[in-house]
Formats: sequence, C-alpha cells, structure tokens
Amino acid sequence: MQILKRLLRWILVLAFTGLLLGVAAIGVAYWLISPRLPSVAVLKDYHMQVPLRVLSADGKLIASFGETRRIPVAMGQVPDRLKHAVLAAEDASFYQHPGVDWHGIARASWHVLASGGDKGSGGSTITQQVARNFFLSPEKLYSRKLTEIFIALRMESELSKDQILELYLNKMFLGHRSYGVAAAASYYYGKTLDQLTVAECATLASTFQLPSLVNPLNSPKRMTARRNWVLGQMLENRFISKAEYDQAIEEPLDASPHEPAIEVDAPYLAEMVRLQVLDRLGNDALTEGYVVKTTVNSMRQQAAVDSVRAGLVEYDHRHGWRGPEAHQELAAEAGTDELERALAGYTDISGMQPGIVTQVSPTEASVYLANRDEVKLDLASVEWARPRIDDTRVGATPKSVATVLKRGDIIRVTRDEKGEWLLTQIPGAQGALVSLDPEDGSLQALVGGFNFLRSKFNRAVMAARQPGSSFKPFIYSAAFERGFTPASIVNDAPLALPDPSRPGGLWTPSNDDDKFDGPIRLREALVQSKNLVSVRLLDAIGVRFARDYATRFGFSLDSLPGNLSMALGTASVSPMSMARGFSVFANGGYLVTPYFISEIDDRDGKPVYQANPARACRTCAERLLDTRPPGPPPANASAAPGNTVATAGSAGSAPATSGSLAGVGDAVLPADAHGDSAHPPVLAPQVIEVRNDYLVTSLMQDVVKRGTGAAAAKLGRTDLAGKTGSTNDHRDAWFVGFNSNLVTSVWVGFDDFGSLGKGEFGAKAALPIWMSYMGTVLKDQPAGILPMPPGITTVQIDRSSGLPAGADDTNVMSEYFKVEDVDRLRNQANQQQEDQDQQHAYDIF
Repeated sequence: MQILKRLLRWILVLAFTGLLLGVAAIGVAYWLISPRLPSVAVLKDYHMQVPLRVLSADGKLIASFGETRRIPVAMGQVPDRLKHAVLAAEDASFYQHPGVDWHGIARASWHVLASGGDKGSGGSTITQQVARNFFLSPEKLYSRKLTEIFIALRMESELSKDQILELYLNKMFLGHRSYGVAAAASYYYGKTLDQLTVAECATLASTFQLPSLVNPLNSPKRMTARRNWVLGQMLENRFISKAEYDQAIEEPLDASPHEPAIEVDAPYLAEMVRLQVLDRLGNDALTEGYVVKTTVNSMRQQAAVDSVRAGLVEYDHRHGWRGPEAHQELAAEAGTDELERALAGYTDISGMQPGIVTQVSPTEASVYLANRDEVKLDLASVEWARPRIDDTRVGATPKSVATVLKRGDIIRVTRDEKGEWLLTQIPGAQGALVSLDPEDGSLQALVGGFNFLRSKFNRAVMAARQPGSSFKPFIYSAAFERGFTPASIVNDAPLALPDPSRPGGLWTPSNDDDKFDGPIRLREALVQSKNLVSVRLLDAIGVRFARDYATRFGFSLDSLPGNLSMALGTASVSPMSMARGFSVFANGGYLVTPYFISEIDDRDGKPVYQANPARACRTCAERLLDTRPPGPPPANASAAPGNTVATAGSAGSAPATSGSLAGVGDAVLPADAHGDSAHPPVLAPQVIEVRNDYLVTSLMQDVVKRGTGAAAAKLGRTDLAGKTGSTNDHRDAWFVGFNSNLVTSVWVGFDDFGSLGKGEFGAKAALPIWMSYMGTVLKDQPAGILPMPPGITTVQIDRSSGLPAGADDTNVMSEYFKVEDVDRLRNQANQQQEDQDQQHAYDIF
C-alpha cells in the first residue's frame, strides 16, 4: 500500500512538473514568438482582392478584370443554412471554443505520435484557418502550428466570432479562381447566397477542404459523398430537420460554370478601359474592387455591334462563297463521338455556330452542330452562296444544295430575324465604328472589329488607314478660310503634275468615274466628290497652309502628307481621329477630345475620379465671355493620358490632347473633378470660325441629300451631314456623318490592305453600316441642327458663274455666303457684265 501511495505521489509530482514545464515551454515560446506575431487589428479593415468591374453609362456590366473571382459579403447577407453548413463541415463548436480546439489538437498530436511523425490534417478551427490564410504559409511545421495557435487566441480576444467567420467566408479559396462563398455560389450555380438550397449550401461547405481536387465540377462523385456527409453533420447538430435532410440527399449535383453575365458587347472598349485605368491607378486597379463607369450607352453599343456585323456579312455575301472552313472525311457509320471530335476546335463566333454536314441532297443538307443540335438547310438557305472567283467576280446562283455543300464539310450557320437557319461564313473584311458626342467628345459606341476573340487588334483607334474623299471637308474648310466660297468655280479637268517617283515622271490624278465636268462650283464638287477639284483647290491655298490648318481638327502633322495627294485623303488616320475631326463641324467649330471613362468608384462606391471634359459649351456664360478668336489649338496641346487636361485655373481653356497611351487612340482621361462641387466648365478651344463651320456643314448636308451619301436620305431626317470616302483600288471604304448631337465614323477594309473589290465605294460598303446604326440610335430623336450664325447670309447666284445673279437671270439658286464676301462678289459680277470675255476670277486653272 505504501508503494502504491509513493508511486501515486511520484506520478502526481511528475504530472505537475510536466504541466509546469509545459506551461513554461509555452510561455517561453510565446515570449520568443510574440514579437513577430502580426497585428490582428489589420483584419478589422482588411480589403479582399476584388476584380475591376467596367459598366456602361446605364449601369450594365461590360467586363470584369482580375485573377480572382470574389464578391465580398457581410455576415448579415449570409443565410443561416449556409452558415450552419460551413460550421458542420469545418468547426461545429466554433461559437463555443476560445479559438483553439484543445481536444482536436490532442487528437492530432496523438496521430503524429502513433504514426511516427505523420503530420496529417485536423485540429485547426475556423479561427486558426483564418490566421493561417491571412498571415502564414501552408507549410506543415510545428513552429508554424504554434504561431497559428497564438494568432488565433489573439484574434479571439480582439475580434468577434461573427467578424472571424465573415473573414473566413470571404477569404477561402473554393476552386476555379473563386474566393469566398458568394463568388463560388455565383460561379457554380449562378445564384446569390439567399437563393441557394440546403444541398447547394452543403456542397459549397464541402469545397473548403480540398477545393482544387474536390469541387462540384472536377470530381462530382467525391463531392456528392462529401456533401452527404456534411448534410449528416448538419442533421446531427440539429441545423436541419430530418425532412430537410431527406430532401437535400435526393437533390442532384447540378453545378456548372457560370461566368459573370456580360450585359454589353464591348470587348474592345473594355480593353481600352483596362489600359487607361492601369495607367492611372497602377496594378491595384485590378484587385481593389474599383468600378469604372464609362460614357457608352448599352443600347447604342449594341446597335453599333449589330450594324457592323450585319454590314460585314452583307459585304461578304456579295463576294461569294469561299467554301467550307475545313473538311473531315466521315465514315459511313460515323456517330456523335466522331462528329464532336471533328468540331472540337471550333467555337461560336458572333452567333455563327460551327457545324459539320452529315447528309446532302439537291434540296436539303443536314448539319450537326457543336451544341449537339441538328439543323436542316434548304436551297433558300444557301442561295446567296455563289462561288467566289476573285475580288470582283462570283459564279452563278446555286440551283442545288449539293453544289454548295458536301458531307464532312465544316461550316457556319446562323439564324435570321425569323429564326430560320442560314448558311454563313466568317467575313474576311474587317470594319470599325466610332460614335462621339460632339459636345464633349464622350464615346457613345465603339466597335474595333468583327469579333474580339478572333482579332484583338482595335481598328477603331489603332488602325492607320487612308481616309480618301472623307478628308475633303477639311481641305474645303481651309479654302473657305482663304476666301473661297461654296459658289467659287474650280475647273474639273484632267491634270498632270511632275512626280519623279511615278512612271513617266507625272502624277495624273483622276475622278472615280474618270469623267470631267469642267468648271464647277465647290458645293457641287464636294457633293459629287470631284478629286481634281480638290487637288486644284489644295494647290491654290498651298499645301503647307492646308497641312497646318488640318491640325486644328486634331490630326498630327506627321500623319499628313506634305504634297498634293493630301487632297485625295492619303493621310494616316483612325476611325476615332476622323470622328474627332468631324466633331468640330458638328459642334460649331470646337476641338473636343474623345474620352470614355466618366467616373471611377472605389469598392465602397465613393468616387475617386470624375471626368470634367473640355466642352463646346456654345451657350454657357463662360463661352460668351471668351473673346479669343478662333485659331490653332494651344501650343501646350499634349497631355499624357491620365493627367489633367485642363483645370479651372487655365483661363477656361482646355488644350487639344492626343493620347500617347497605346491602345486608346486619341482618347484621354479628362481633368479630375471629384471632390470639387463647384468646378467651372472647361472650354474646348475654338479652332475654326462658326461661319466656316456652317458653310462646310451645309455642303455635307447636300452630300447626304443628293450626293454620294444620298442613300442616307432614306432615314427621313433633315439634320444629317457627312462624307463618303474611298481609296485607290478600293482598299478602304468610309462614311463619316453627323448631326449636332452625334458624330459617327465607319471604316471597312482588309487588314492586309487588299482590295474590297470593284465598285465597293464608301457609299456601298460603309454607308449602310452608318445608316443602320444612326437610324437606330436617332429614332424618335428631335433634329439636331445648329442655327445659322450671325454674319451668314443667303444670296441668289447664277448656277454657271457662281456669282450673284442679275435681275434678268433665270438660271439661279440660293447660296450661303459670309456677309463680307457678298459686296466683293457683286462687284465681280458687275465687272463680268462689263467684259464678258474676262476669265472668271475664281477659275484657278
């Protein structure tokens, strides 16, 4: 008995000593580690990485950028069933323990001893997992585990249980780039948290353990087993009833990928936004949850996308069927597996679905689609598919489906407006559209190509193409500055000029139709797009003057050729720069700078940037008090994107800027006005006189009414003006047009500068796209016409001479003039009357 008492005493002494040593060891460990423990206070205001979101002007999602998917939620937004599922799966006693589950640690320790050092999983509470994920590495080290315990205890003393659980539910990785339960619910189920069923909550809770291996998409069998175990734990902990358990167990695992619903088709714009925001905010732009609001309206953007695609398809169909994208020899007994393998490398392109022809007869073809549907194409569905011969020729209209399609052909099909299936093909030509508000340069719509996935090159801002005749209005404006009038007579006749670089040493420009009309008024010359008149006009005013003058419209001097070919549009321009230049005509003579970001908000919805762009502001008080004459833009006309364009202290004037940031063209970030509630308007520089603007615009209105752009008259509007453009060998087709509220430029061409084909002028290839877009966005909108400015008058002129008509003249018409030109022209008319043989003063050749 004495021996037992002595043994018991030694056991108690040893146990007490061990306890003291253990406490001392823990104390020493804490003393050594505590100086290196991170401050838990940072978790109270911790910012999760949240992607950058880009919205349209009407609040619709354009794009989301970031490496992670995350939607931060507060605990109040987490339904109890999801909260309970996570607790049942990871830490049922979370609300009872002090941050460390000593029983769990004891079990894990025993496992290490029993297994000879195997550091298996287990023993970590939710608090410890939060500590590890925020502050530590995942390495399985005893020192890391001890540090994790100390941080967990400190967290429990400084944070509430709900704060810790909120961090856990938002921070943890749950597979497929999804971080946090809200992002996982959105990706796997396309639902918000409050829409999840009990079974779906258990599935998400099951993903915490091994998210990369066991998630609803990668391993459905293992996930189902894990989910059912979690449901059992929920039942055992009385988080759900037996009836809820039975219902959840029977629910199928129906998860599937759900990307964020892109509501606006504007990928080219999205990339421009990404570049500009990165330039302004740095790399944090993609992780700090910024929301960028653009100036683009979703309805206008969709109209632009639809118009460009339809126009390119229409052009493509005019030039015939190029044949299938590929051909796959099919065995007679080929099944769906073989068909799907044949289509594996093909994806939907702008609504053009890939398919493989499985059966063909003279009247019908069967096509198996990549989405496993099977459709029929009859003769009417392929009748456009005349075989392409070359750029200008196509074969006969097919009389049999079998002459177009063969079994094994991989083709594209699409639905028409009636839902009928049609044969189609991806257009070889490309196009671009830019639409601006001429009041302040805000981008209203932008399309950089047929399909962003096929080609990310943004032709709207990055292309350097020749504008052809669409550049002529700038030459005419320069001529009006030098004293010419819409009624001035210039000779439309053959011309030969020395040019050593050409065969024979002569440059002999011609009109598109190779016809000449002799002496012609400038109004008629622009309406009919007479090339030789433009060359003579440029020669009369001087290339140097015209080149400098064109920079008033935002064109760089380097983009403008220093010779007479400039009259025919041989400059290098983008659709955005053309839209910007025509904005000067649309707004009364002011050079605005394109921009597309109106506001940037932080994750809390507070603005960190608000655009204050330079405006035409024709009727505002500041403009009325501005007495500076029109002229070239200020000398300091360059500002780096993202910097202030103009401030209230710059005498109310904004320099004309041209973006130096690659990929955004002429667009810049205007001056930042956030936090300044009383900022005055920034005035865009007036670069041409309003009367000059009015005269050029009146000429372009006639282009639309009865000239090369006459097809636009079908829109039934009286406020439209514009100019067609074509280049040598039909490499480029343009139409740039406007009213006082909207300017839109459209370009069509091949990226390799190939010919669009004979007859593919701007009026045929580009104007229909412009008409489709403008007809949609201007529908039911009031006319936008600038009023006739002071100093402009109308005079009856002789149609032949362009001079004021005499009392006996019958061949007369009304024409606009600057008032100071009228007396001079009347004197000229009187002088002509005195000497009929005198050559017209304005017949320059």
